[in-house]
Amino acid sequence: MARIDRPAYAQRVVFVEQADTAAKKQSGSSKNSRRRSHSSGHDDDAKGGWKSRLLEGGATAFGSVVVLGLIGYSYEMYYKWLVLQKMDKAFDEGYSTPELAALTRHTYANLGRKVVILKDMEDDNWISRQEQGVIDAIVDGTAQGQYHLITGEKGTGKTSMLLKAMRRIEGKGIAMLEAHGDLEVFRLRLGKALNYDFHEDYIGSLFSFKGPRDATPLLDIERAFNKMEKIALRRRQLTGKPLLLIINRAHLLRDDDEGRHLLEAIQQRAELWAASMLVTVVFISDEYWIEERLRPHATRMRVLPVHDISRDTAVDAIKEFRARVFHEKVTTEAVEKVYARVGGRLRFISQVAKAVDMDLASRTIVEREKQWFLNQCWILGKEMDPEAEKQQDFCMAAMVLAKALVAKEDEMKKDGTISPFALPELPLHEARQIMTRFDFIQAHDHINIFSIDSNSKVRADSVAMQNVFREVVNQEGFQELLDETQERLDELEALGRTREITLKDLVGGGGYNASVKDGSAKQANMVISFRAAPDPDP
Repeated sequence: MARIDRPAYAQRVVFVEQADTAAKKQSGSSKNSRRRSHSSGHDDDAKGGWKSRLLEGGATAFGSVVVLGLIGYSYEMYYKWLVLQKMDKAFDEGYSTPELAALTRHTYANLGRKVVILKDMEDDNWISRQEQGVIDAIVDGTAQGQYHLITGEKGTGKTSMLLKAMRRIEGKGIAMLEAHGDLEVFRLRLGKALNYDFHEDYIGSLFSFKGPRDATPLLDIERAFNKMEKIALRRRQLTGKPLLLIINRAHLLRDDDEGRHLLEAIQQRAELWAASMLVTVVFISDEYWIEERLRPHATRMRVLPVHDISRDTAVDAIKEFRARVFHEKVTTEAVEKVYARVGGRLRFISQVAKAVDMDLASRTIVEREKQWFLNQCWILGKEMDPEAEKQQDFCMAAMVLAKALVAKEDEMKKDGTISPFALPELPLHEARQIMTRFDFIQAHDHINIFSIDSNSKVRADSVAMQNVFREVVNQEGFQELLDETQERLDELEALGRTREITLKDLVGGGGYNASVKDGSAKQANMVISFRAAPDPDP
């Protein structure tokens, strides 16, 4: 066998695998294995992942709802607590804005062109009143278990005595408001007195909590009374005395369905609170109709009438006042002369006592009352326009009753059954009979022509007004004017009941037959024929 020789330059190549290359291969294989294992694990997670995500989302939503609910509930509890705290402060020692406005009044005296402010002198501080002790007991909580209606003519000092009693205890436990015919205004004034906002500052809707629904003013007032009841229970346990709610000028409420419903709601609360001695409600009214509405359902109501002061009290007070303020010594005869003109009405006495010339001031008051009476109730006589019939019915009723009161006064003077400076009076039913109308007397009471007391007696609104009645009735020609007005009213009333029938086409012998019969009669009781009259001969 022939041998083949290898070339000299030929060499043997040996490949040696390095360690790092082996490690890389091993690492790559492990990565591939992990990839395969991760891929298999991802498939397993994809199968069960929606459950975990659903659980996580549900937990988040539940937590949000719980947190929102806790915040909303906390705000709700805080708001209710805050409402009660604010209302409780309304009965702390001190005064609300309406009370301060009433308490910081000054009385003025016109001295020529000079105006002197008599500080620290309320209208009745210098006149002793026998009703003051009763009102003090009501205000300081001594008198419990009743609610009160304080009645009297305008200017007799009802509100002044209450303000004086409030000063004694610095307004502690008292809320006072002025009544109004509009229920919305009354609601706002009640909220101001009780420091209650009727949920107008409520922001619970941010937490999806629905606040009190929109309601009528009467329902808002009922809610305020519910809150006030809680405060009264708390304070009753602490002090042993009831709260006091004063509604001044209750006669300004309207005598309609809304006004009567409001008055009924307040009276129901007043009856309940009086029985439990939680709150004493005080109504102040110048007019009789408030008592008429309250009396049918009243079991715990006490009526406190406030009338004019007596002659001796007024004379002594005026003399003392003139000596202290004007350094003037007036005689009893001069003061009695003034009293005979204006009577014991507190506002008239206050004006006269603070005037430079008391005699002139008293005459001015009577003249002013006369102008008011004539402007409201003067009669027009036989030349009255038909459009004035309703207004003249009102005026005629006032004049007839004024004449009856003057006649009553003259009769009592002859018999000696009337005391000096006393006003003649008539029972309410007789006054309505004289007027021949049921409703007019309330309107006359409203404009301060006549007044009706708690015993249903009708009299002139004041001594000054009775003097006006006497002057008007006794003037020359009054009776003739009264008769002419009455005749004209009768004529207008008859015209209103008369119907005019116009017949046409009565020419050429034409005519009409009218049958008159009763409703139950089958045949006519009377037949009336209408024929055209023949033309007169030329």
